[in-house]
Amino acid sequence: MTTTSPRAVIGNLCLGSAPDSWGVWFPEDEHQVHYTRFLDELVEAGYEWLELGPYGYLPTDPRQLTEEVGSRGLRVSGGTTFGALHRPDKWEEMLAHTRKVAELTAATGAHHLVYIPPQYRDEKTGEYTESPELSARQWAEFGARASELGKILLEEYDVRLCLHPHADSHILTQQEIERYLDESDSRYANLCLDTGHVAYGRGDAVQLIRDYAERIGYVHIKQMDPDVLAQVYAEELSFGEAVKRGVCVEPPAGVPDPAAIVTELSTVDAEVFVVVEQDLYPCSPETPLPIAVRTREYLGGRGLSETRRPNGGAKV
Repeated sequence: MTTTSPRAVIGNLCLGSAPDSWGVWFPEDEHQVHYTRFLDELVEAGYEWLELGPYGYLPTDPRQLTEEVGSRGLRVSGGTTFGALHRPDKWEEMLAHTRKVAELTAATGAHHLVYIPPQYRDEKTGEYTESPELSARQWAEFGARASELGKILLEEYDVRLCLHPHADSHILTQQEIERYLDESDSRYANLCLDTGHVAYGRGDAVQLIRDYAERIGYVHIKQMDPDVLAQVYAEELSFGEAVKRGVCVEPPAGVPDPAAIVTELSTVDAEVFVVVEQDLYPCSPETPLPIAVRTREYLGGRGLSETRRPNGGAKV
């Protein structure tokens, strides 16, 4: 009997996971597992790195969070926040909240803040809450606001802004992602490349890596079921409804091909966190762990490793 040897570890990539892969979308929700179960199962699944997820799901006291994470041998790859850069009247409120998340992120030793634009449809009901199109004036302000926020985060917290394209948001399609990157300052505003959401918007994640490699230091690796994506466009489904129908699938199922993503990322002249995200909300408490184990094993076979650097430092 012969077996296939695992692929050599790709030195510039480091694998992690996130609360999203345990069905966590909100700071508090009756359908979500308690954070201690998430952390325990993350370790059981074989991960060392985690993203913090929605602010308030994990402890927001830096000492408590550090203890919860460190006692399990875990480390933090980055923080997560939500905000609207196209709403000038919400700037001060958004900035105050983002500062809290950046402070907590920095306290854990992490240097990336995943910034998710708001959805224009309600996450639970699917109702439209604003226009799906930005005006010319809103687009003109978007890049400048992203650059300003990124400058604050980098200079005051040593945390890099990584804007995350998202379904039912104004930054999703290839054109929208490229417009954001072209209109913002590369020193301060970068990209969290979510491969699944790019596919959801009918974009090409491999081409984005090729064209904007210097702007990508953080990746969410995710696959979408093409049959459910067809339903999304045919029936104008909200992202919440698409998730309920199983649009997010574990590798190697779905699009884009995770092996192609990993291969392209291996050519990037930078060290990159690759964080697993499979939207599962809502799901039974028993669902996430087996999926997390299989996903880690599959991606490990493609050369992704959770191993820390010898000096204990972060990969990126």
